[in-house]
Order: sequence, then C-alpha cells, then structure tokens
Amino acid sequence: MEVKEFKEVREVKDKCASRRYWLNSLTPVSCLLLFLILHSSFSTLHSQTIRNSNNASIATIESDGTVRNSSNSTIGCIESDGDIRDRSNAYIGKIESDGTVRDRNNAYIGRIESDGTVRNRNNSYLGKVESDGTVRDSNNRTLGTARGVPQRHAALYFFFDFFK
Repeated sequence: MEVKEFKEVREVKDKCASRRYWLNSLTPVSCLLLFLILHSSFSTLHSQTIRNSNNASIATIESDGTVRNSSNSTIGCIESDGDIRDRSNAYIGKIESDGTVRDRNNAYIGRIESDGTVRNRNNSYLGKVESDGTVRDSNNRTLGTARGVPQRHAALYFFFDFFK
C-alpha cells in the first residue's frame, strides 16, 4: 500500500514540476508575447463601452477614467478627484462629490443627482442615466447605453460637451 501511495505522490510532483518547467522554459520573446496578450485582455476587461441609440460603439471609458472615441483616440479623462481634462490634459471642468458639474472657469453648469438624473444650470431636466446604463433624454427617448460605466461618467459624456 505504501509503495502505491508513494508512486501516486511522485506522479503528482512530476506533473507539477513539468508545469513549472513549461513556464520557465519559455523564450524571452514568448514571455513578452504572453505578457502582452494577458495585459491587453486585462485592459479590455476594465474598459466599458458607450453606445449610441443604434447600438454602435461611440466611446469607451477605462477604469482609470480615460475616455476614448470610436477610433480609440484619447479624447479626455475623468480623474479620480473629479477633475475633467481634454485630450491635451488641459483642465476643462470638474464633477464634485455632490454631483455638481463646473466648467473650466468654475462656473456652475449643471448637476448629476445620485439617481442618475441630470439637470442643467437652470435646474431644467436634461435626462437620466438609468441604473442599468440606459441613457434617456428629457423626452424619455433612448440616447444610448453605458453599461458598467459609472452613472456620473456616462452623464458627463452624454449631457455635457466635455468630450465632443
């Protein structure tokens, strides 16, 4: 009985060793390619697509706040502190923690409420970003979708001209 168990343990150890050997035996070029594939997969998983009413991709917002157009060119960024920057990294506005939206001159231009409702500087209803990512205008028409995108980021994209 002990011989059989020893043999099974040895087989498992050999399998583990061969798996480690496989990874260690990769050439530097293979390691680089593997890294690039894994890195691009990770990046793709952490960017969310914004779609228009025809379901065409019009932009993506990455987990770091970078906003890219449909050609994958960077058109701006929403920083973690709420600062909004254009493609050349110039400050163009801010979304404050309470949902207040300000332009580059710190003028109040609107508000994004906690339920996704968007209002302009005159408190007029512009539309809403629903919890499922559906974006609707003031007439309840669907403008597009932003599934997985934070509501405030989607509202900034659809209702304010920061990224046009």
